Amino acid sequence: MRTEITAGQTSDYLGFDLGMADNLPTPSVLLADRGYDADSIRKSMGKRDVLPVIPMRKSRKKRIAVDRSLYRLRNLVERCFNKLKNARRVATRYDKTAESFLGFIDITPIRLWVRHLST
Repeated sequence: MRTEITAGQTSDYLGFDLGMADNLPTPSVLLADRGYDADSIRKSMGKRDVLPVIPMRKSRKKRIAVDRSLYRLRNLVERCFNKLKNARRVATRYDKTAESFLGFIDITPIRLWVRHLST
């Protein structure tokens, strides 16, 4: 998992390059929401032989099909973020520095994983 902090008003696709750096393992499929529907993202994923499963924005003139069965798997990612946001400290960002906030974001999934193992 890779985490980066961007400004609150930053659009999803502007922060995309931070999360999809070349030093990470290459995925076979990119599951994303409409916020990531940009031609630049589709081109960069095409160069890396990654199938983008991104629904198109309503304003897109050229229609692009989406594999709905793959897109349904995005629900797992959304549930993961929901569990992370259940940690009140992550949802409200009490930490004053970016380093401590990112550290707690790294600790929270570990805590959830240990809780899952103990049940």
